[in-house]
Amino acid sequence: MSAFSFATANSIHFGEGVAKTIPSLLQESHGPLFVLTGSDSKRHAQTLGLLTQAGFEVFIHPVHGEPDLNSINLATNAARDSGAKCILAIGGGSVIDTGKAVAALATNSGQLIDFLEGVGKGKALTEDSLPFMAIPTTAGTGSEVTRNSVIGVPKAGVKVSLRSASMLPTWAVVDPELTYDLPPEIAAYTGMDALIQCLEAYLSKNSNPLTDGIAREGLRLAARSIKAACKAPLDTHAKADLCAASLCGGIALANAKLGSIHGFAGPLGGMINAPHGAICASLLVPCYSANLRALDSRDPQNPSRSKMNDVATLLTGNPQAKASYAVAWFESLSNALPLKTLGELGLAKEQFEEAARKSASSSSMKGNPIELTKFELIEILEAAL
Repeated sequence: MSAFSFATANSIHFGEGVAKTIPSLLQESHGPLFVLTGSDSKRHAQTLGLLTQAGFEVFIHPVHGEPDLNSINLATNAARDSGAKCILAIGGGSVIDTGKAVAALATNSGQLIDFLEGVGKGKALTEDSLPFMAIPTTAGTGSEVTRNSVIGVPKAGVKVSLRSASMLPTWAVVDPELTYDLPPEIAAYTGMDALIQCLEAYLSKNSNPLTDGIAREGLRLAARSIKAACKAPLDTHAKADLCAASLCGGIALANAKLGSIHGFAGPLGGMINAPHGAICASLLVPCYSANLRALDSRDPQNPSRSKMNDVATLLTGNPQAKASYAVAWFESLSNALPLKTLGELGLAKEQFEEAARKSASSSSMKGNPIELTKFELIEILEAAL
């Protein structure tokens, strides 16, 4: 067995109603709280009210859209001006990624671009982040337990990561009740992201026994509940399953990396204006199928190839299921949810070459179980269009 390391958030709190305990979790925090929310901060009035009632000085900063250089710099300056000693983020993956970046940059001098992979100098963050609490309101990204923030760089047309072990949240507070009012479309593509992250972390060539167990359980939970979690009437058990699956996916990917789906999703997110989870969902069947063909033809003894049979069993409940059964299951799931193709999300054929080139060198692609050729990458995009 190869050596491995494992890390996650310092403290994880999960369950219906657990958001009501936030003030008590913050008892040791001294000084103002800088709270990032989605564009409609009123949606979280009840949770924010608990903080003010407990006597905390609260500064609220709404986040509009996915994080980029400008929005991160604005939020960081606001946090510094507030004198905040603790950062909270309540919202989807974009809000939490913004919060992680702000908590890190508030204590490190220098320009954000200098710390970014690929487009900047790749400088290390030398100072510990401010204490940071992540409170997800979608079940998908797992950002509440990862050590990076995905940031758009519009001039370069890419999304890259700010990354540091110190960016792991101090507290992850996962309350399924906060996801109950998600519109079906958002529930679908964030839920697909949760499922895909468990899948890719399990098949990653960097997986280990700990991530395997967590990813398998997350995949099982997502598979049994994603359809029910994305439609009326409200199914609270399904919502809780999907939140747990998202948590599992975040823990697993932070320690095992991902694969070709997320290898594409990062660069594509910088090329088209589409939600990350929606891009991932459009690539699920084409990427999984391409990996299966590549492993069968070039590396049938690869450990990830036998894991693909395990995936099929987890999804279908059939102990004799072959890997190809998973393809049919994914197709059926994709057709049952309100999802869009990559073409409907805005990608054009003329962008294939650029997308394939950028994706081949992306950090997530490095976890893929087998190296895919340029032809295979283009073929995936054609199938996803």
